[in-house]
This record gives sequence, C-alpha cells and structure tokens, in this order.
Amino acid sequence: MLEAGVKAPDFTLEDANGNKVSLSDFKGKRVVLYFYPKDNTPGCTRQACAFKNAYDGFKAEDIAVIGISKDSVKSHMNFAEKYELPFIILSDEELTAIKAYDVWQEKKNYGKTYMGVERTTYIIDKDGIIEKVYKRAKPDSNAAEILEYIEKTR
Repeated sequence: MLEAGVKAPDFTLEDANGNKVSLSDFKGKRVVLYFYPKDNTPGCTRQACAFKNAYDGFKAEDIAVIGISKDSVKSHMNFAEKYELPFIILSDEELTAIKAYDVWQEKKNYGKTYMGVERTTYIIDKDGIIEKVYKRAKPDSNAAEILEYIEKTR
C-alpha cells in the first residue's frame, strides 16, 4: 500500500458512461479515492451505498468521491444505475491504477489463495499528495470515518 505523504499516482480510466477521467482533472480539490473488489457483491454494495448516503457531506466540503474496481464499464453502468450512485466509479480492467496504488494483493478465502483488490481508501489533498490511508476499509463505516476525519482537519 502507498503511505501518506507520497504523491498520488495519476491515472486515466473510463467511468460508467465510457468517459475518460484522470486524477489530474481534480487538481486543486481533495479527492476520496476508494478501491473495491467487485460490483454487486454484498460488501461493495454496502460501501457504495454508504458513500451515496454520505455524498451530500462530501459535496458540501467540495470533495470528489471516486470508486475504482476492475469491473467493466458496462458492469459499472449497471451498478451505478441500480443503486443511483451520485459519484464517479471507474473501470480498471487492466489493473493500471489498482497496481499503481498497490492494492492488488494476495488474498485467502476458505484456504484458497488468489490475487484480488484489497479494499482501501485514500484521501488525496489539493496538491495531489496522499493525506490519509484507510487499509482494509470497513464497507459500512468507511464513508462516515472519512467525513469525521475531514471535519477535524478542515
């Protein structure tokens, strides 16, 4: 995982509508960048809905929220529509940003070892520096934790 204090790697990926989005598009603005394993799975859906429910708070603080997984643009489009997600979700099928942010990790489940996305959230400051890292972010509380942190560090 990348640590606080390092420059956030730039990337350009497609959103749920097929538009290209780069991290550098948000220069001068704080960004909450969260990586999650898979659309429409229980934990990922709860996390996305928690960000949706907290979105007004992020908007009030002028903070962009971006979710990234390795799912396809089409999968993201369906996921965003189904749950009415108001923020950007990006497709990283080639694992470009996922690997750049070091969240492609070895995981174990029921004794089986495989590679997958480690649920991780980064807060990136207005200058593109990683301000805070939430490793193994909890789907239900991650958005609220971040808003609490942001209120304390205004």
